[in-house]
Amino acid sequence: MALIVQKYGGTSVGSVERIENVARRVKQHRDRGDDVVVVVSAMSGETNRLIALANAISDTPSAREMDVLVSTGEQVTIALLCIALQKIGCNARSYTGAQVHILTDSAHSKARIMDIDHARVCADIKAGRVVVVAGFQGVDEAGDITTLGRGGSDTTAVAMAAALKADECQIFTDVDGVYTTDPRVEPKARKLDRITFEEMLEMASLGSKVLQIRSVEFAGKYNVPLRVLSSFEDGGEGTLITLEEEHVEAAKIAGIAFNRDEAKLTIRGVPDQPGVAYKILGPVGEANVEVDMIVQNVANDGTTDFTFTVNRSDYRKALDILNKTAAELGAREVVGDAKIVKISLVGVGMRSHAGIASKMFAALSKEGINILMISTSEIKISVVVDEKYLELGVRALHDAFELAEESVA
Repeated sequence: MALIVQKYGGTSVGSVERIENVARRVKQHRDRGDDVVVVVSAMSGETNRLIALANAISDTPSAREMDVLVSTGEQVTIALLCIALQKIGCNARSYTGAQVHILTDSAHSKARIMDIDHARVCADIKAGRVVVVAGFQGVDEAGDITTLGRGGSDTTAVAMAAALKADECQIFTDVDGVYTTDPRVEPKARKLDRITFEEMLEMASLGSKVLQIRSVEFAGKYNVPLRVLSSFEDGGEGTLITLEEEHVEAAKIAGIAFNRDEAKLTIRGVPDQPGVAYKILGPVGEANVEVDMIVQNVANDGTTDFTFTVNRSDYRKALDILNKTAAELGAREVVGDAKIVKISLVGVGMRSHAGIASKMFAALSKEGINILMISTSEIKISVVVDEKYLELGVRALHDAFELAEESVA
């Protein structure tokens, strides 16, 4: 007998029929003898509907009342799923975040989990019930309802699994696992049987939308085995995300991630003096613009060119700030480019295999793809290229590192 925490997102519970399908899937695990705790999101589209209602009344609704409002979406789902489970003879009980007592800080709409009182949940498990928990929500020390922000239900599931010391946390989504890259870009992409927390964290941070970064961080911190599975396909082992193991490290590259939401800014002819990087990036950071890759080139005339990337949505704001900074520093010019993308190789095997970077650059060069910026870490190499080369670049690297599906004999 195992203790399994399962999480189902909005599309998985998007209709009565899908909720009943989830109930049947949960009962199959229960019939095998597993104890099951289920974490669910609101039905797809419901949170947006609730936000629209608030915005129809006020342009600036209070954060506290918005959390009270949007948290009701999950309350509907937990009740409907319990009704569906009881209908097919599976004893179940629902809990809101407050009823479990998922204690958070008081940062409305982006709260962080501080503690979970799992006594009532454990009592229900011991009594043979399936426990259904509302994802995305908690309660602060004042008793106010809070929500966890983007990816909150994934975080709830992992946090529950950690608190309960579950054998596995299963994240059911609209894909059947983690792939070497996006199959919509490279049809030969291969589903991975397993991947390390480190690799998954990099993939998530670099643009892979399978799991949210916070949930992967949480799982890695508390060593909660994560498995990504499809809500719409029966069978299959999905992808297991776990600690690094010897046979995992043998693979040089786990996958290729990419991010279309990139923009590049360059300030040229800045006096090369101590503190110049802070003078450039300080105002950008104060404006709450997150900087990603940074390159600095020093010229012979005592000036420097300073280039950095930001999210494309912050491009105009960062450009305005940089133009003001250029005037203050006496820089020669400011140029920007919002038509770039970032492509990244990810793999713990990079630690023990030389020549990955040169192979990557050779593959891109062969296709006539110019590299604009380069960034490296222990387990990833990222390059910035023109956005028109995104798909060609991903496919070229996928072939170069032989990540495609193995041929069937």
